[in-house]
Amino acid sequence: MLKKCEDIIFGASKLLDAMAGWGIVAVMVLTVGNIFARLLLKRPILGTYELIGFFTATAMGFALAYCAVHNGHIAIGFIMQRLSPTLQKGSDIITGLISFVFLGLSTWHLGKYAYSMVLSGEVSSTAEIPFYPYIYLVSVGLFMLSLVLMIKLVRLFKKEAKV
Repeated sequence: MLKKCEDIIFGASKLLDAMAGWGIVAVMVLTVGNIFARLLLKRPILGTYELIGFFTATAMGFALAYCAVHNGHIAIGFIMQRLSPTLQKGSDIITGLISFVFLGLSTWHLGKYAYSMVLSGEVSSTAEIPFYPYIYLVSVGLFMLSLVLMIKLVRLFKKEAKV
C-alpha cells in the first residue's frame, strides 16, 4: 500500500517538475520575445514582467516536491553525520513533522488567499491577468511537497529506508 502511494506521489511530483521545466522555458521564450519585440517592433509584449513573475513562482512551486524526492534540498549533513543513528533519525522525524505541518498550513492558507483573490477580482496592473490561478498552482506544488514529506515520515517510522 505504501509503495503504491509512494509511486503515485513521486510520479506526480516528477510530472510537476517537468511542467516546471517547461515553465522556465516559457520564461526564457517570453524574455527573448520581448527583447526582439522591443528592438524590431518598437513595442514590448504587454504584461511580460507580470507573466515572468507568475511563471517563475509556479515553476518554483512545482519543482519543490521532486527536489525533495531526491533530497536535493540543503541539508546539514556535515553536522548530522557526526550524530548517532538514533539522534539522526530523531532529528529527521522532528524536522519532518515540523515541515509537514508547516507546509500543510501553508497550502491551506495559500488556497484561502487564492479564493480571496477570486472574490475580490484582483488582477495584475498591466495585462489585467487574475492572480488567483497562479496562487492555486503554487499551493498545489506545496501540497505535493507535503505529501512527499509525509511518505518520507512514514518510511522513517516504519524503518523501511534511510531518508
